Amino acid sequence: MKLTIPEDYHPQLVPETMEQAIKMLKTVFQEELSRQLNLRRVTAPLFVLAGTGINDDLNGVERPVSFPVKSMGDRRAEVIQSLAKWKRMKLGAYRIPPGYGLYTDMNAIRSDEDLDNIHSMYVDQWDWEMTITEGDRNLEFLKETVRKIYEAVKHMEQFVYKTYSHIYPILPREITFFHSEDLLKEYPQLTPRERETEAARKYGAIFIIGIGGVLPDGQIHDGRAPDYDDWTTPTDEGHKGLNGDIIFWNPVLNSAIELSSMGIRVDRETMLTQLKIRGCEERTSLDFHKALLEGSIPLSIGGGIGQSRLCMFFLRAAHIGEVQSSIWPEEMIETCRKHNIYLK
Repeated sequence: MKLTIPEDYHPQLVPETMEQAIKMLKTVFQEELSRQLNLRRVTAPLFVLAGTGINDDLNGVERPVSFPVKSMGDRRAEVIQSLAKWKRMKLGAYRIPPGYGLYTDMNAIRSDEDLDNIHSMYVDQWDWEMTITEGDRNLEFLKETVRKIYEAVKHMEQFVYKTYSHIYPILPREITFFHSEDLLKEYPQLTPRERETEAARKYGAIFIIGIGGVLPDGQIHDGRAPDYDDWTTPTDEGHKGLNGDIIFWNPVLNSAIELSSMGIRVDRETMLTQLKIRGCEERTSLDFHKALLEGSIPLSIGGGIGQSRLCMFFLRAAHIGEVQSSIWPEEMIETCRKHNIYLK
């Protein structure tokens, strides 16, 4: 169990006000995100059938929560881990044109998660996806989309300040872009997480590009599945990758906090390349992968934005359990209680 206890921590809001603030945050932010990216809300599944390729494998090692479906001959269903592939299929099913997209409330269970201040078994995020053209598959379009999301975040920060005037804005005017290879060059002696921490501390809000591909030192910055984000396409800056993470500096925990993983999605050629790199070429026989190879799924960009993490950041909470209901080890609950941190 990993746990950080901030010195002299006191919640910014009492429990009743905290609940009101969470509701307000979620309502206002999703409306602004929808406006910035031309998204409409849809309803998402809690589980999908196993063996279809629709459920995400994340880093390929997390075990999905699964159960047998009695009325389907005990065929197994899996609780979703994220909706990256499902959303892209819906873009095609709803015939959403380029420049428009969808978003949904994604609720997942990740039972293999290592629990700490910002990690919970219960995952809640806004999953969004937008149809794009072949001409949009470039680094500048990715950055433009990140800036729009950041504008939605900045709008939310001002809304929080106007509502709770003792919670002052702290985000910089603009988000700073780095490629994971640039961070390696700048901080060669540090681990990827330590690089994120130092860059976030210095700039306040950063977007790290190119997550999943092998860096010059033979390592990867962080794991990415081979069949949704594009982490191999060469860019104009001499690097590779059309995906990345939005990361803020969290002054309460004195650390970096990832709020979004997103990117331009694989096309047919990129998916085949990345499946080969990861030794997962057998996936081409799965429903999702066959549909992509046949061209029946549109090109897209998409990602997830953590709802509880965003609330935690804006309301200056020290533990994600202050803004969401989940289950926690008794030792963690007791330690937090001794330091004015009350988990739901």
